[in-house]
Amino acid sequence: MGVELGGMEGAGLRNVGSHCSLAEMDDFNLSRLLDKPKLNIERQRSFDERSLSELSIGLARGLDHLDLTYSPGGRSGFDTPSSSARNSFEPHPMVAEAWEALRRSLVYFRGQPVGTIAAYDHASEEVLNYDQVFVRDFVPSALAFLMNGEPDIVKNFLLKTLYLQGWEKRIDRFKLGEGAMPASFKVLHDPVRKTDTLIADFGESAIGRVAPVDSGFWWIILLRAYTKSTGDLSLAETPECQKGMRLILALCLSAGFDTFPTLLCADGCSMIDRRMGIYGYPIEIQALFFMALRCALAMLKHDAEGKEFVERIVKRLHALSYHMRSYFWLDFQQLNDIYRFKTEEYSHTAVNKFNVMPDSIPEWVFDFMPTRGGYFIGNVSPAGMDFRWFALGNFVAILSSLTTPEQSAAIMDLVESRWEELVGEMPLKICYPAIESHEWRIVTGCDPKNTRWSYHNGGSWPVLLWLLTAACIKTGRPQIARRAIDLAETRLLKDNWPEYYDGKLGRYVGKQARKLQTWSIAGYLVAKMMLEDPSHLGMISLEEDKQMKPVIKRSSSWTC
Repeated sequence: MGVELGGMEGAGLRNVGSHCSLAEMDDFNLSRLLDKPKLNIERQRSFDERSLSELSIGLARGLDHLDLTYSPGGRSGFDTPSSSARNSFEPHPMVAEAWEALRRSLVYFRGQPVGTIAAYDHASEEVLNYDQVFVRDFVPSALAFLMNGEPDIVKNFLLKTLYLQGWEKRIDRFKLGEGAMPASFKVLHDPVRKTDTLIADFGESAIGRVAPVDSGFWWIILLRAYTKSTGDLSLAETPECQKGMRLILALCLSAGFDTFPTLLCADGCSMIDRRMGIYGYPIEIQALFFMALRCALAMLKHDAEGKEFVERIVKRLHALSYHMRSYFWLDFQQLNDIYRFKTEEYSHTAVNKFNVMPDSIPEWVFDFMPTRGGYFIGNVSPAGMDFRWFALGNFVAILSSLTTPEQSAAIMDLVESRWEELVGEMPLKICYPAIESHEWRIVTGCDPKNTRWSYHNGGSWPVLLWLLTAACIKTGRPQIARRAIDLAETRLLKDNWPEYYDGKLGRYVGKQARKLQTWSIAGYLVAKMMLEDPSHLGMISLEEDKQMKPVIKRSSSWTC
């Protein structure tokens, strides 16, 4: 996949193509390695509170400094008090329905649950790949099970996908990098031979034949969530998990022709998996990249092999945070500055570093940008800025502390100020605004699924509810999340948990949306449980590193 997935041919990989029967192979059973007792660790000071520069000085420290505060009952440690009404909480009738639907979506391998299928919509004419377990789709399901004190399915999923990572991966005779994680996998049951077979998809069956970039990031993030939630260090400590993390990092930290600290990506390699013009340096990938690096930094052992990666991560994090906070950030003052940019500037004194033409600023931005508030724009590259709002990238930036506290507050100010545009009648717009008319024909290749205000082109995705809720809790604005959840509860169950909604306000069930979409169900459950018990936020949130503040002050909206 472009510069990132090439040239990582490793020795010792099984030449099994993209499917094999684990029943017929000497499946190394990683669970045998995990029988060590769980460690309950009392921490005086979490990793999140230590600066990266401190960490880079003390590289000899072991995994005992993992940013972990364990609390029993599957709940993660975070300095937010639990809901005082925890035991008297009266659940919405939708909650029981959601749990029942989520459990129906479970996939079993040799009698053990290993994931949830993307959608249970058997009424649909075409199943396509919605009957598979997707890495990114499973994340909200995993969080729901962790918050409910059921970590085993998450552990099984992490181990199975780690095993699939070890396969030799070929797409049209090209060999993918050793660390690439599958986009999805499927379990085939043979009742006659009584065998279960795993079939993995690394992009060779995907629409557009695009290898996923975000799967590896989500895997690392989920491994940390499991560790934070359970207090079980033994999984992350296994040589297999340590190697899995290093392989993913080797892939995305590899040197290429690009000089930016951001990650260069192919079109369609993330959640927005159709041609929507998010190639290059999309905010979604950069935020996930940043979060995965910080999670890996907390879990990597500081042995001979891990130490090198720790040093590389520390350097990249400093460069990446400066680059993103300085160049991807847009608020009223910065927009006004860009509007007045001079072009064709030369030398290191240039203000318009990327040679952005002021005439390229789309008209909608001037009306969309409130006086107070701001956001990370979709993309920055020479002579081009994608000014669109992308929900997942901005909320992950808040959760990973890629944003400063001031920027986090400004993003939430924007959500409140532009509620009709970004939330409307069904949370939440995946991006804003939609690409229309002639531009839609050019950019999407006339993709009929991505017509304006539909699917990835400005559609509303209920799964994003959990990310909005997590960002609201972290920024101290739970009332925003409650308002969004109330909106979702008026329609989601009645509409049978659709994948997405269409229209400027998200009023209509998506024209090709699958029903009983698992991550819509799980996203709702995670949002509800997080709002009920904010301590759950700890498994998916990282505190700010004080050493990564930018030296540039952009505008007064940073200090709302």
